[in-house]
Amino acid sequence: MKKKLVIFGVGDFARIAHFYFQHDSDFEVAAYCVDEEFRKQDELMGLPVVPFESLTETHPPSDFGIFVGIAYSRVNRARTEVFGKVKSLGYETPRYVCSKATTWPDLDVGEGSFIFENNVIQPFVKIGSNTVLWSGNHIGHDSILGDNIFIASHVVISGNCRVGDNTFIGVNATVRDGITIGKNCVIGAGTVILKDAPDGAVYRATATEPLPIESSALRKI
Repeated sequence: MKKKLVIFGVGDFARIAHFYFQHDSDFEVAAYCVDEEFRKQDELMGLPVVPFESLTETHPPSDFGIFVGIAYSRVNRARTEVFGKVKSLGYETPRYVCSKATTWPDLDVGEGSFIFENNVIQPFVKIGSNTVLWSGNHIGHDSILGDNIFIASHVVISGNCRVGDNTFIGVNATVRDGITIGKNCVIGAGTVILKDAPDGAVYRATATEPLPIESSALRKI
């Protein structure tokens, strides 16, 4: 029998997490929940959307787990706050590692974390709680990722790196081996990190500017 699960959130991540849990896990999603002030609908994907304030009565922690299906708003603070509230009410927060991710038996993943397909996670890696690895990332050997982190797609984190709690790393960013990234950092899409990043640092790659010609004028590519 599958374990019953409630997903906190009604946005894209919540819906996508539902799909993965449905097709690639031992969990059965029974409902969604949000804070009453944000509950604009009674149903999503055929399941009820219930107020978080009454969740212990309708879906008690003795019978249901909760997955926090919200993304990286306020540099992951929103998800971190909800995760804390859920834990304080006694709910279990299951971890999910996609069967299509490449991992090794020693992988250490904290509760509430979600790892999508095509992540390559090398040996001796540790991943904290409530951390999200979207699809297609490379996490090098002996690296340690903290809690409440969000890593977007196709990020390369080389071996022996450290990533602090609540950090966001955008699409196609690259982190050189042996680098330490502090807490609460924002590493923008396409950024290359070659030196340690202090707590709260923000990095943004330079956008590529279009050439002063139209594609129709090109003789060849």
